Amino acid sequence: MSTHLPTAIGVGIVGGSIGGWAALGHAPALRALPGYELRAVSTSRKESAEAAAKKFGAAAAYGNHMDLIADPGVDLVVVAVRLAHHKEIISAALAAGKMVFSEWPLGVGLAEAEDLVAQAERAGVRTVVGLQAPFAPQVRYARDLVAQGYVGRVLGTTLVGSGIAWGPTTDRGHAYWYDAANGATTLTVPTLHALEAVHHVLGEFADLQANLVRGRTEVTLAEDGSTLPVTAADQVLIAGTLDSGAAASVLYRGGVSRGDNLRWEINGTEGDLVLTSDVGNLQVAPLTLEGGRGDDAKVTELAVPGGYLDGEAAAVTGPARNVAELYLQFARDLAEGTHEAPDFAHALTRHRIIAAVESASATGVRQYLPSTTTNEEN
Repeated sequence: MSTHLPTAIGVGIVGGSIGGWAALGHAPALRALPGYELRAVSTSRKESAEAAAKKFGAAAAYGNHMDLIADPGVDLVVVAVRLAHHKEIISAALAAGKMVFSEWPLGVGLAEAEDLVAQAERAGVRTVVGLQAPFAPQVRYARDLVAQGYVGRVLGTTLVGSGIAWGPTTDRGHAYWYDAANGATTLTVPTLHALEAVHHVLGEFADLQANLVRGRTEVTLAEDGSTLPVTAADQVLIAGTLDSGAAASVLYRGGVSRGDNLRWEINGTEGDLVLTSDVGNLQVAPLTLEGGRGDDAKVTELAVPGGYLDGEAAAVTGPARNVAELYLQFARDLAEGTHEAPDFAHALTRHRIIAAVESASATGVRQYLPSTTTNEEN
């Protein structure tokens, strides 16, 4: 469906440096989409903000987020900074009455996420969170195939992936990922992005057990070979039952594998679907979808129909593609009064899954999750 709003949504990116995720995901998406204008960028230094604004085609550059939030041309504040700074920036944007696009995770831990959701509800503004994996064309097609009975009744699903980060070495700029207190871990980032796709295609977990293992106790800094202690688990194992009764297991490991970095199987009474990629982060991975059913001896690649690939985001490639689809859905929501894009309330349900996984691992007790209805159809 085309999105043509009466006036463009003015976007300001906090954390829009040339070398960051915003440059890979947000800026290319916004440049290609109707209904959006990237109007401002802020970083911690005015000079880097000016360089980013020039590269991205934004009119304004700011050396702090408060000036960007105060810009009357900014309707939607995109928060693409380290997780530890999310609460401060999101709170300021909400207090100013601005719409907010927060990168995932929403906050550091469940309590912080709950607070931000409450603030958004009090502010009465629309929000969106960067859980874009369900918008991948292959994921959407897989969902429809399952709904159409391609695999029959789903018996179980298995997903194994690599986090890319959380391996044996890192640079100083990303060392914070290895400290559990900072909230950006193998569990909260790549595992939850992948689970978002699983939930979209197959439904929610009804119950789960989990094991969080800190396989690496130290990480080596690439700059000088020194080491830092690792407190975040780099091996995440989740097993449970979906609301449908199907069995589900997910294993994410830090770093990369010499074997498969992403393999997701959906097995049913009539057939099988397999999604794979050389890239372990499902939300940005170039995916291949394979399937087999009936008398097929093995799975073969399934061509994704054009309807899943065409549209206003068709020209966007790479990691920005799914982000562009998410932006388009948010624009449709604003124009039509719908709530299909994942918002802060939806993000809170995902933070509760994180809490359940952590509790299951710490106690060894199976966790039962409440039925989730918020944005199930996003």
